[in-house]
Amino acid sequence: MESAIPLHLETPRTRHKRVPDDYQPPYPSFVARYKPSVNRVVMAYFGLQYRGTAAAAATDALAEIAARFAAEGGPSHWDRAQYVDQAGYENVVSVAYWDDIARFDKWFASAREAWTGAQPEGIGTFIEVLRPTVARHETLFSSLGRPEGVAAISGGMSGEVQEHAYWGGMRDRIPLSQTGPMSPGGNPELIRDGARLRVKAHDNLCLIRSGQDWSDTETSERKLYLDDVEPVLREGMDFLRDDGLGIGCYANRYMRVLAAGGDASEKSYGQSWWKSLAALERWAESHPSHVRIFGAAMKYLSTLGPSAKLRLYHEVTVAAADEQFFEYLNCHAKTGMLAAVETVAA
Repeated sequence: MESAIPLHLETPRTRHKRVPDDYQPPYPSFVARYKPSVNRVVMAYFGLQYRGTAAAAATDALAEIAARFAAEGGPSHWDRAQYVDQAGYENVVSVAYWDDIARFDKWFASAREAWTGAQPEGIGTFIEVLRPTVARHETLFSSLGRPEGVAAISGGMSGEVQEHAYWGGMRDRIPLSQTGPMSPGGNPELIRDGARLRVKAHDNLCLIRSGQDWSDTETSERKLYLDDVEPVLREGMDFLRDDGLGIGCYANRYMRVLAAGGDASEKSYGQSWWKSLAALERWAESHPSHVRIFGAAMKYLSTLGPSAKLRLYHEVTVAAADEQFFEYLNCHAKTGMLAAVETVAA
């Protein structure tokens, strides 16, 4: 049994874990392992927003950003997902990952100007970037063999880890939790730069990407997931999207991952911005919308046992103020972190 915190990031604790040292989790889970030389990672969300009449221009813009990803200095891994937001706009989000900050910075200068500098009429674009130290970040996977998200740029995966399957495990897997509370500081502010809107968030903003992959499931398990679990998950994701501000969730997207050819895959993920890790923890532990998700998932897993083929994962980051960048062009007021400053923007 390994610790989720890698050996080179372990430090004497001034804040205790939620479980004793001899805790044994009831089932295996794994985390991404970076090379010790990797100090920071970059997770950059390039979003595009449009209605039906702008579909052709949207296709061109998506092809352009894909070409930039493939150019020199581009990400080591990227994926793309789609959803329709609360205002009825199609959104396509291309998420790119780097483990070399200098390479990203050199690449990003021109990519930013191309993406949020100007777009055809009817197209909105946004860039949401975190560049955390690895001490501010954690991952968790239910199985090995198919890394997703930021784990795709890691050096590999761990063996079975101890810190999971209990409330508080998410915090305990973040190396900074050994000594720091990761409390938020300040409030989001809007900065106008011509047509661009930038959001200056605050210290210890929290991001979660939490995914599901049912591509390996067979007929009966797929039906069980799609009929009994996914609708409950979608209901919870819609709650966070529509009413999350009241509990500290600035914005939530529940997206279907797109395959290389652009068709919907059998993968999805929720991605949300939170005022704090504590706010995310409170929702996960006690809010009725997540209690229902958890209950449906536990019933599913207890029914299938070890034969379950559904793959689950997540990544959670608590970012310092200087590790964040949010910029929006021609997007509606509830897009991403704009929702956190909607009254100011108006």
